[in-house]
Amino acid sequence: MTAGVEVGPGSPGGNRRSPRRKLTPADTIGIYWHRPGKERREPGINIVPLVTVIIPTYNRARLLGRAIESVLAQTFHDYELVVVDDGSTDSTRELLATFQGKVVPLFQDHRGVSAGRNRGIEHSKGDLLAFLDSDDEWLPEKLSRQVALFDRTKGSYICHTNEIWLRHGKEVPQKKCHEKQGGRFFERALERCLISPSSAMISRDLLDRVGWFDEELPAAEDYDLWLRITAFHDVTFVPEPLVMKHGGYDDQLSQTTPAIDRFRIRAIVKILGDPRLRSDYRAAAIQELGRKCRIVAEGYRKRGRVAESEEFFELARSYEASATGSP
Repeated sequence: MTAGVEVGPGSPGGNRRSPRRKLTPADTIGIYWHRPGKERREPGINIVPLVTVIIPTYNRARLLGRAIESVLAQTFHDYELVVVDDGSTDSTRELLATFQGKVVPLFQDHRGVSAGRNRGIEHSKGDLLAFLDSDDEWLPEKLSRQVALFDRTKGSYICHTNEIWLRHGKEVPQKKCHEKQGGRFFERALERCLISPSSAMISRDLLDRVGWFDEELPAAEDYDLWLRITAFHDVTFVPEPLVMKHGGYDDQLSQTTPAIDRFRIRAIVKILGDPRLRSDYRAAAIQELGRKCRIVAEGYRKRGRVAESEEFFELARSYEASATGSP
């Protein structure tokens, strides 16, 4: 655990930090979320909850109810549920009104999923934060399994679970390369996004330490955060699949954002700017940066966008040259 490191705007770790107290090395001792005698209440809006659940949403009234109901069906009840409507123009506001007393609704102009999650973090009361995308859903034991694991592994600050992938209602088998794990896996996190936001539970203090979601990234914002975490922290893992991830919707970022690797490249450049990064991790990041740059460059070249293609080729060459000491 890296102790006493503060990350704020303009620093290598991230673009936002909460106004909470500064951390000291003593803060890494013990367990942030331990509250002796804390009673467990019924589902709803708890005054001082242990967990804050954050659902960002945009024009998904047709799916949002399913996500909310999966939270309300949790066997663990010591939470508040915050839903951030990111400027929806459909019936989202009317849907949220039907959950009055069970949901904390927040409304903002359309600014993207990172801004939505950050708004929820800003208003959170819980020591632990759990995120759920509005097109996904949880199985009933999700929160209880993760809180129990945090209690057993007192040096942990982030936990994720296994998941079930569905496309058009049918289960999709996962490839070996997508296999989830715990521990320290920065090199694998460079290759692809191995933690789903919908499966993650994170201590609020860890997020304050590494920085919140980067609002300048229209996609791969979760990949960026996981790099900033896995480079310096172990991750705990619940192998039981407790999240149902639904795919195949036309409005998902994977469908609406071409060449998402462009934003993963920006995330790698960010982590390479952190002077604390281990030398072997730096070498792995430069290698993966080069691979992703060449994939994007080839895509641009095939579409006749020569200038953009050369820009990514040059970015790969510059970092690879710096690693070898070549001019």
